[in-house]
Amino acid sequence: MGRRWSDGRGTLIVRGAAGAVTVPLELATSYRARTKGLLGRDGIDGAMLLSPASSVHTFRMRFPIDVAYLNRKLEIVAVHTMKPGRLGLPRLRSRHVLEAEAGVMAGWGVGVRVTVETE
Repeated sequence: MGRRWSDGRGTLIVRGAAGAVTVPLELATSYRARTKGLLGRDGIDGAMLLSPASSVHTFRMRFPIDVAYLNRKLEIVAVHTMKPGRLGLPRLRSRHVLEAEAGVMAGWGVGVRVTVETE
């Protein structure tokens, strides 16, 4: 049972100890959108979900990012902060990657699982 998302916008719901936080979300599901990702931007309001994806890089990026690797059930496998010019190692159980500006995921209280709602 795979997820069938398309490029566009949506809402990310992060459930943590302090409750639920809703965040604007950009979906990058086509090869072209995943390849471009956050390249050429000075920042992002909210987050970007790359799907399918099991690793990312920050070559030619202008700002550091938080990266959350998600499995098929949208459970968080790992979270890392990456500086520009780095290559992230693939996570075997990862099927989706969530990217945001460095430091914001801690403020959201990223817990064990997230929910994606598309527009």
